[in-house]
Amino acid sequence: MLEYQNLFTRVQVRTVPETGIPIEDSPGGRAGTGTFSYLAGKFGDAQIGPIYLGTAGTFSLLFGFLAFEIIGLNMWASVGWDPVEFIRQLPWLALEPPPPQYGLHIPPLQQGGWYLMAGFFLTVSILLWWLRVYRRATALNMGTHLPWAFASAIFLYSTFFFQPLLVGSWSEMVPFGIFPHLDWTSAFSIRYGNLYYNPFHALSIVFLYGSAVLFAMHGATILAVARLGGEREIEQITDRGTAAERSMLFWRWTMGFNATMESIHRWSWWFAVLTTFTGGIGILLTGTVVDNWYLWGVKHGLVSPYPAQNNLTAEQQELLRGRYQGTAPDSFPTYVAPQPAMMLDSTALMTPADSLPADSARVDSLATPVETPAAAGPATAKPPVAPAGGKSP
Repeated sequence: MLEYQNLFTRVQVRTVPETGIPIEDSPGGRAGTGTFSYLAGKFGDAQIGPIYLGTAGTFSLLFGFLAFEIIGLNMWASVGWDPVEFIRQLPWLALEPPPPQYGLHIPPLQQGGWYLMAGFFLTVSILLWWLRVYRRATALNMGTHLPWAFASAIFLYSTFFFQPLLVGSWSEMVPFGIFPHLDWTSAFSIRYGNLYYNPFHALSIVFLYGSAVLFAMHGATILAVARLGGEREIEQITDRGTAAERSMLFWRWTMGFNATMESIHRWSWWFAVLTTFTGGIGILLTGTVVDNWYLWGVKHGLVSPYPAQNNLTAEQQELLRGRYQGTAPDSFPTYVAPQPAMMLDSTALMTPADSLPADSARVDSLATPVETPAAAGPATAKPPVAPAGGKSP
C-alpha cells in the first residue's frame, strides 16, 4: 500500500508532457517539447519544459552572459590566466569598483571601467527578467504578486548603486566576488558606525527571521497533514476534509490563533517583501542622512555611550594633530607612536679608523687618546722606530 512520504515524493507520474494552454499575443513559441527528470520528481514536478523566453527573456540572458564573462575574465586575468590558480583562488578573486580618486567620473578599464560595464549589463539583465516575469503573469491572467515581490529584491540591489551615487564615489559599490563582497559588508558596517544600530536594518532582520519562521510553520503544517491530503489545495477548498480542520485546530490550540489557507500565504508574502524593502531604505540612509549609526543611536537613546577610557591631555592631543595628513586616498592611515629615549653605549657608535678618509691629521686626532692630568702616569720610554732600510741612527 502506498503511503505519503514527507521528505521526498514517492510516486511520480509518467505520461505525455503537458505543453500548457495557448497564450495569445505572445511573440515566438515555447522551446522544447518537455521531458521528465527522476531527480526533479523527488522534490517537485518531474516534467522539465517546455520553456518560454520571449524577447525580454532572450535579451536578459544575453546581457547576463556578458556581465558574467566580464567578471570571470577579469578574475582569470588577475591570476595570470592560470586555470589551476583560477579554480584554487576563485572564492577570493574579485572585480573591484573604481578607486576613490575617480569619484563619479568614468575610470579607465583597468581601474574600475570593467566593473562599471559589468554592473550595467547585470542590471539590464535583471530588469529585463523582471519584465518577463510581469508579462508572463499578466498573459496567464494571474495577479502580479510575483513580479512585485521580485521588484522588492531589485530595489535592495539598486540601492547599492544609488547610495554611492548620492555620496559621490563609485568606490562605495560592492565588489563582484564571493569573499570580497563579504569583506565589503563588514567594512561598510564599520565605516558607518555599525549597521546594527540602523533601525531599518533591524526591521529587515526582523522580517527575515519572521519569514523563516512562517515558512517553517506553514511547511511543517502541510507536511504533517499530507497523509490526510492536506497538500491538495483544490480539494481542500471545494470539499474540506479533515486535513484543513486539523491543521487549523492545532494552531488554535497551540497559540490561540490560526491563519487560514489563504492568509498564511499573504503573511509570508508581506514578510518576504518587507525584508528587502526595509533593508534598501537602510542602505540609502547610510552615508547620506546618517554618517555614524552608533552616534545616532547614542543621540536617540538606542544605545549607551562607551565609557571614557582614553583621556588625553592637551599636549597629547597636540602630538596627534597632523598625523594623518598626506595619506593616499585609497589607503589606510597609520600612526607610529614615539619611542622613549634610550641610553646608548658610546663604544658601539665609534667609527673604525680604517673607514675614515685618508686625512692624516684627522686620523691622528681621532686615533690618539686624550689623557686627563688625573689619569696620566709616569712617562715611559718608547723604543726608537727603525727607519726604512733596517738601520738605526
